[in-house]
Amino acid sequence: MTERETGPADDRVAVCDYEGSGYRTEFWEGQGRNYEDMAERAALRHLLPPHGRRVVHLGAGFGRMTNELGGYEHVVVLDYSRTMLRDAQVRLGTGPQFTYVAADIYHLPLAPGSCDAAVMERVIHHMADVPAALRQIRSALAPGAPFVLEYANKRNFKAIARRWMGRQDWDPFDRDPVEFVALNFDFHPAYMADCLREAGFSTERRLAVSTFRLGALKRHVPTGLLVLLDRLLQPTGQIAPLSPSVFTLNHAVGDMPPDAVDGPLFKCPTCGGSLHQDGDVLTCDSCGAQWAVRDGIYDFKEPLGLS
Repeated sequence: MTERETGPADDRVAVCDYEGSGYRTEFWEGQGRNYEDMAERAALRHLLPPHGRRVVHLGAGFGRMTNELGGYEHVVVLDYSRTMLRDAQVRLGTGPQFTYVAADIYHLPLAPGSCDAAVMERVIHHMADVPAALRQIRSALAPGAPFVLEYANKRNFKAIARRWMGRQDWDPFDRDPVEFVALNFDFHPAYMADCLREAGFSTERRLAVSTFRLGALKRHVPTGLLVLLDRLLQPTGQIAPLSPSVFTLNHAVGDMPPDAVDGPLFKCPTCGGSLHQDGDVLTCDSCGAQWAVRDGIYDFKEPLGLS
């Protein structure tokens, strides 16, 4: 994972770039995280409607959770890393149900109201500007669209205990985000609730997930039992989540045209203009910026001429 800046010169923002990283094999596959994977899948199934027309999986990475979206007619698999998207293509296939998009969350190339559902897990903790990211997501969603968001919770049991024992400087009860490593943030539930509301979302449900994320427990307690206990505790997140991970179900509010999902999927991420495709090149009708389609990936990471 590397840090880079994206956007025009007057709108630069730091982003995490997993290009060429070993995230799939070094963090997930064979790394003892079956409990987390199964608990997160249970939460997603509980919150997201199983069927719909077009869902966007934001920060999908190698597609670990994307197969949970198979009930949707069209799945947009979006990530900043081209190499991660290639892994996702191998994992999910390249059939017409899937569209692979390399793009920056702060400058989404998705047309207003073009999606009727969205999912983003294990991503927003890399966002230095959460309100800006949420505004982009809201713009891409039709009115009433469900948006399942997972975030890292700073007010969790482990952080509270470490604070009380004097082993942690930052206060888990403080509402401001804490950046414990560069571009790695934990968030207070009240802060995230405010950000979601201000971006144009109403939050319906909140689940506490991965409560038993401790190495000793995972080594000595069967995974199936931990997942069962986790599922029983997940509803406590509605009152006061104390788990390291929180899943929320939110709905887009607003008055965007309800038939927007019948329109084009993409817009120009530079100026918002409409795009037309000629072969493997998309061109903006307004500003003339061009974007490539490479190996089945719509590449909005950088315009042609700057790649």
